[in-house]
Amino acid sequence: MDEHDLDVLDEIQRRVLWLATRIVDAANHDRGAGDGVKVGGHQASSASLVTAMTALWFAHLDAEDRVAVKPHASPVFHAIQYLLGNLDRSYLPRLRARGGLQSYPSRTKDPDAVDFSTGSVGLGAAAPLFAAVTRRYVDAHFGARPHSRFVALIGDAELDEGNIWEAVADPATTGLGNVMWVVDFNRQSLDRVVPGVRIDQWRGQFEAAGWHVVEVKYGRRLAEAYDRPGGAALRDWIDAMPNEQYQSLFGLTGPALRKQFLDGAPEGIAALIADVSDADLGPLVTDLGGHDLAALLDAYAQCDAVTDRPSVVFAYTVKGWGLPIAGNPRNHSALLTGEQVDALRAAQGLTRNTEWDRLDPASPAGIRAGQRREALSRAPRERALGVAVPQATNVRANKPISTQEVFGRVLVDLARDPQVGRYLVTTAPDVATSTNLAGFINKTGVFAPTAQRSWSEDRMLRWTESPEGQHIELGISEMNLFLLLGQLGLAWDLSGQPLLPVGTVYDPFVLRGLDAFLYGTYSGARFVVAGTPSGVTLAPEGGAHQSTITASVGLELPGVTFVEPAYAASLDWLLCDAFGHIAGTTPAAPTAVPAEDGAYYFRLSTRPVDQAPFEAARNRLGDAVLRRQVLAGAYRLVDAHQAYPHLADAPTVQLAASGAVLPEVLAAAAELADEGVAAHVVDVTSLDRLYRAWQRTLRQGVRTATVPSVPGALRSAFADRVPVVTVHDAASHAMAWLGSAVAAPAVPLGVDEFGQSGSVHDLYDLHDLLPGSIVNAALAALSLR
Repeated sequence: MDEHDLDVLDEIQRRVLWLATRIVDAANHDRGAGDGVKVGGHQASSASLVTAMTALWFAHLDAEDRVAVKPHASPVFHAIQYLLGNLDRSYLPRLRARGGLQSYPSRTKDPDAVDFSTGSVGLGAAAPLFAAVTRRYVDAHFGARPHSRFVALIGDAELDEGNIWEAVADPATTGLGNVMWVVDFNRQSLDRVVPGVRIDQWRGQFEAAGWHVVEVKYGRRLAEAYDRPGGAALRDWIDAMPNEQYQSLFGLTGPALRKQFLDGAPEGIAALIADVSDADLGPLVTDLGGHDLAALLDAYAQCDAVTDRPSVVFAYTVKGWGLPIAGNPRNHSALLTGEQVDALRAAQGLTRNTEWDRLDPASPAGIRAGQRREALSRAPRERALGVAVPQATNVRANKPISTQEVFGRVLVDLARDPQVGRYLVTTAPDVATSTNLAGFINKTGVFAPTAQRSWSEDRMLRWTESPEGQHIELGISEMNLFLLLGQLGLAWDLSGQPLLPVGTVYDPFVLRGLDAFLYGTYSGARFVVAGTPSGVTLAPEGGAHQSTITASVGLELPGVTFVEPAYAASLDWLLCDAFGHIAGTTPAAPTAVPAEDGAYYFRLSTRPVDQAPFEAARNRLGDAVLRRQVLAGAYRLVDAHQAYPHLADAPTVQLAASGAVLPEVLAAAAELADEGVAAHVVDVTSLDRLYRAWQRTLRQGVRTATVPSVPGALRSAFADRVPVVTVHDAASHAMAWLGSAVAAPAVPLGVDEFGQSGSVHDLYDLHDLLPGSIVNAALAALSLR
């Protein structure tokens, strides 16, 4: 790139710096929140990445490339999109306002096209890595897509996040030559100037994981100074200078800067810079490579040339570059004063009337912006898979069977479906066989970029690794599981290929990956995850492996539908329905389920459950009605007045339960019948759908000042307004709201303490989940009327 082009890019980056700074300034000083709460923003953290991002969007990226932007640099991203013509001017003063630009880049909430949501540090860095894993899988199974580079712009403090290193070290992410991370190495964190620069440690960790490492430390002025006689000594001194001392130089000028720079310097350094004027000394000694356009573009080109492994660029920058707060230890959330903003505007040659203008389209910079807009434009992606997912696989269950086993069988049956099977892809963090994916793996194989030789034979599990395999095995990292599921669930956009992703994990360890789970759903990813086994029903394993709060997590996570079936046919219906929603196709028959767009969390068990009660309900209600109610979230498994006609006028109670505890609930209902109490048994298949249906009617009533109606799902399952007992192998509060929903007294039973080892009977006794306790709870509920 010649000097003319660099001058054009420099003009563009100066305008980007201005707009990014003014976007934050307008949010705080022009608009304000009006409630005394600081709007906030990060002018300094944005400034440090202006050069790196200008070089990317205006000189390096192609249309198919995908970029994750450091959270605090969102104003820079929006400034660039505005200059490219991809964002309306009206949004610029609306950072952090309702309906405006988000605090941090968001795929689902920002008005311009964001590739990766960021905000929870560390996750945005790893997301492009797993997007590249997904692309490698898509290319192997569906033909090569146009070449894409997956880029992450991350802050150096993000490298303190453990999930970064879990992602870097996972075998599934090796050999991805289309990945580049650019580390904004400004050596400042939120609270301070970092006292120790850890570049050697981080370089070693990346290289040990097989990454290509590039350092862009010095700009052209310093590089030229180092080439002059004595330059090596100058370089050695700058390299050895404590980081805090070096950062302090950015706030000084003239003799004060020279004095600070020479404090502690070896003999001879003063003489080396004696001929450098005070005015030139600052720009010379603070000339960092992360603000040198040519150096950065060269580094990007070096990374492109390495195609057999991921690359990381350490771009040395200053936090607050180009601003009067540059290098200040407390500049993280600092805001420029009105006078400082006025001076910056004037330096740009702008006025109050022209400050939001785009680049003059007839100028070299404006012409470059127009060219880049055309070069980076993308065609819309199709979200729907376009295949018909069957309503059910009609899995056979003639004896007691667990939901975990049924889950594996349904996946195998769907893998045989000529329309659906090729789009299924599973993943697990080293628990594939113990979560019952073995049948699917036997049928489809394990994915590897190249065929791997198998050195042992196992008649039970054929672990065949090849590009045709449909299972991606991960190391023991739940964060990586949910990061990969999130990117598989966005493959329709990032790789032009919708998929049906499925992940499995021990249910208690869903919490280990919760941040990444939330990240994926916030980004709009669509996938299925099965947490199995779950609860204290996993009795001998003890408290460390028994989940109690995961049901509440599934219920409360936006963008997630939580499902906890007990019986084979209901799981079959629910899983096929979930895949139908992910595929974007309408089920063959209408259901009571509203349109959903997100992830599905199945909480399953290894406890075999007798299927006869479900078949009895099936005979009573018929498949069409029962399926509709199962999908809506709940159905009456036992109607006490039909099962026990002599109790038609008896006291009535409703026993509501999910999952593995249904046998105890059914036994309690029979005991209550013997005592003259009619107990309906309600199988709650999806607390989530039931709760959302209730909330929709309540909010409609609140917003229209009308009496809320009772949603159909609740009306069907809880036809009688009588006391309720909720029974759940999870925290008792997860179902406790049902009393309010049906306007009746409620007694919730569940697991509200850490478990321990023992038999299922022992632990159900410990947590009041045995039939006798359920009977007593029913009598207590009746007494509350």
